[in-house]
Amino acid sequence: MSVKKPPLESLEAAIGHVFADRSLLERALTHISFLEGPGRLLSYQRLEFLGDRVLGLAVADMLFRAFPDDEEGAMSRRLSDLVRKETCAAVAADWGVGPHVKLGVGEAQSGGRKRLTTLGDVCEALIGAVFLDAGYEAARAMVERAWQERLHAPIRPPSDAKTALQEWAQARALRAPTYRLVSRSGPDHNPRFVIAVDVETQVPAEGEGKSKRLAEQAAAAAFMAREGIGLEGKGS
Repeated sequence: MSVKKPPLESLEAAIGHVFADRSLLERALTHISFLEGPGRLLSYQRLEFLGDRVLGLAVADMLFRAFPDDEEGAMSRRLSDLVRKETCAAVAADWGVGPHVKLGVGEAQSGGRKRLTTLGDVCEALIGAVFLDAGYEAARAMVERAWQERLHAPIRPPSDAKTALQEWAQARALRAPTYRLVSRSGPDHNPRFVIAVDVETQVPAEGEGKSKRLAEQAAAAAFMAREGIGLEGKGS
């Protein structure tokens, strides 16, 4: 038995925007699992891509105005926290997005309406939809309403160098850093790995360790040290 969805007007009231083009709202709520064949381009993925960029600009503007004494590094950390998928999912939950999302049967039965990645994606897609429906100012106002109370939350400390580097790249709209094996030496009981980290537009950095994991951490730390990126109170 299908569950009746709440009216879309309730979601429009929650986000503070009434759509002139309701099809944009419908698309922002459509998971790829709901579609088949060529119609899969009608999922929220393209709107999510757009909304991610609009969100980053709007939050960066909020931070610039709210923290006039912050240096670039501190604002970048705040930005990374505020636009990460977990924060977007929390905003989507506040809006009550879950019941409105169109999912395939399997995705719905596996708890897709509460899945963090889905909620975060739909949040960004809704921002992109509002941008297309009414322009940047409407999207900015929507973001400001939803993110204002979160703006002054304590900065989340990075758990490690790899996490910190990924957040640094994300805050600059760069692709996630990638790691590749340069060399492996030494006997099996005492190996040495050399790993290089590649960051879009940047010169790679290398690190060594007794495992690939440790070498990746060393490479990320080496990159951050070379570029003067702090770990906010943690050693490099």
